[in-house]
Amino acid sequence: MGLFDFFKKDKESKEQQQALDEGLQKTKTSFFDQLSKAVVGKATVDEAVLDDLETMLVHADVGIDTTVKVIDRIEKRVARDKYVSTSELDRILREEIVELLDRNSGATGSRAILDRPDNTGSPFVIMVVGVNGVGKTTTIGKLAHRFHSAGKKVVLGAADTFRAAAVDQLIIWGQRVGVPVISHGMNTDPAAVAFDAVQKAVDMQADVVIIDTAGRLHNKVNLMNELSKIKRVMQKVIPDAPHEVLLVLDGSTGQNAFLQAKEFTKATEVSALAITKLDGTAKGGVVIGISDQLQVPVRYIGVGEKMTDLQLFDRTTFVNSLFKK
Repeated sequence: MGLFDFFKKDKESKEQQQALDEGLQKTKTSFFDQLSKAVVGKATVDEAVLDDLETMLVHADVGIDTTVKVIDRIEKRVARDKYVSTSELDRILREEIVELLDRNSGATGSRAILDRPDNTGSPFVIMVVGVNGVGKTTTIGKLAHRFHSAGKKVVLGAADTFRAAAVDQLIIWGQRVGVPVISHGMNTDPAAVAFDAVQKAVDMQADVVIIDTAGRLHNKVNLMNELSKIKRVMQKVIPDAPHEVLLVLDGSTGQNAFLQAKEFTKATEVSALAITKLDGTAKGGVVIGISDQLQVPVRYIGVGEKMTDLQLFDRTTFVNSLFKK
């Protein structure tokens, strides 16, 4: 890496950190305002402080089950250490959340594409699922931008053929990013689109192909059948496709996002999560709860409108930003 590349990378890193800090601002403000009120006038972490902390975690949409798990771990530390001051609570809470997220981490899946050598002969296939309105197609566009900017050859497949807007939107994103989009238009066979997109990726020796799919949950059986068919036809071209099923969730919906996630994991095998719109909500704790309860890693988080505001999720960076005052 040359000196110019080093400074460019350092600048990008600082910009991403700033975007993350700003994107989590509403969650931080809400959470720490409540935390400050809970410990005011207290010297040690007692039962009353833990009760208040439990309420705060629930309000931040960490979720009941995960909140109980965090509180239980802190109670055990308090019992073990005999004396824990309220000034230590930030550090302990931070450590426990990082450890919780650590169980579902790893630089595998689509994150590893950036480290793969180019033109390995077999494209990495990502099938993207999620209900309408969560930012699914936008996330695909931003993901394509991330890979394309890193010098990877990308192909997009517009297999959400039940919404004309979804097809058109993906085509616009392809033009904006500068990558080909395979589309058959609206009301066509989604599996046929996926097949052609994967075949195109193989023909042009692409590094990654990203397939958009319909976001309908009102009939889970139909959704399951459709996603299964898309998988089967892609496997005619690449036997182990898809390599990742990425579920996109709207973080601003809090526990509704968790309920959607549970339904999608019943309909198909979800291997990774992208949680969007964290900049517009005080419910950023949903990232912690969903990852913990589903035992599925969070790969990406959306913290703004810019192309670069879809970030690789790093548990330590995320938690440190969350606790930054």
